[in-house]
Amino acid sequence: MLRAAASAAGAQQYPAGTLYIVATPIGNLADLTLRAIHVLSLVDTVACEDTRTSGGLLRHLGLDKPLIALHEHNETQGAQRVCGLLAQGRRVAYISDAGTPAISDPGAALVDGVVAAGHRVVPVPGPSSAVAAMSAAGDAGAAGFVFTGFLPAKGADRRLALQAAVDDSAARVLFEAPHRIESLVQALADLAPNRRVTLCRELTKQFETIVTMPAGDLQNWLKADANRLRGEFAVVLHARPAPAAAQADVPPASLQMLAVLLRELPLKQAVALTAEISATPRNALYDAALALRGD
Repeated sequence: MLRAAASAAGAQQYPAGTLYIVATPIGNLADLTLRAIHVLSLVDTVACEDTRTSGGLLRHLGLDKPLIALHEHNETQGAQRVCGLLAQGRRVAYISDAGTPAISDPGAALVDGVVAAGHRVVPVPGPSSAVAAMSAAGDAGAAGFVFTGFLPAKGADRRLALQAAVDDSAARVLFEAPHRIESLVQALADLAPNRRVTLCRELTKQFETIVTMPAGDLQNWLKADANRLRGEFAVVLHARPAPAAAQADVPPASLQMLAVLLRELPLKQAVALTAEISATPRNALYDAALALRGD
């Protein structure tokens, strides 16, 4: 493995006194790149979010490197230690527990401190659950996406952050823990029942599950199997259709009825009545209502 990695990646320059930000697998060890393996074999020290997790990864690769614990609670102090090693001409890699560091994981403050001290930072790209989720969502209407990551855990901050995500017409990628996924799905059903959502569970792992449906249907899907509540989640809120596209999916008579009802009723009620009277799908009516209302 190390020989293959060196053969594939060894021709590139790996300067001393440099911090290497190395992406590691989000669940499937086979996703570790040959370049990442080569860099981990080359560096003098590995700074990491959790020495137990990273130690296991290095042992699997047959590597024995000095480890520095650098996580959200000691990142500033850890950055100073790393800068000291870089000043001595050492190569240092930083890895988080899974995925790409500094993206909803520690690492950003480390990079900021290293750059401020005048040292070089080299990214070694690889797995990212946000990119993996977006690639599987099939959101053809999205022009890029907004990465939100984990919402605040509770209270007004969580409500405001979720409302902001729903109000945004762009595609959004959220992360959620298993003990909060039900509350997130409930909130999405209340705020935007017809917004298309892709729910990704246990990405790249043995029991990976990816489903796409309106937010209002996710609760029943989760309740159908207790195992669906397990694991880590990446959630894609699909982009809202452009106004012209949204209205094109609704027959003219239904669109006129919807416009009249929207002048007198809340959006959800106007959509429900129009759907009942005209037999037009609620998803299309909801998107058209948002467009008519200028959301």
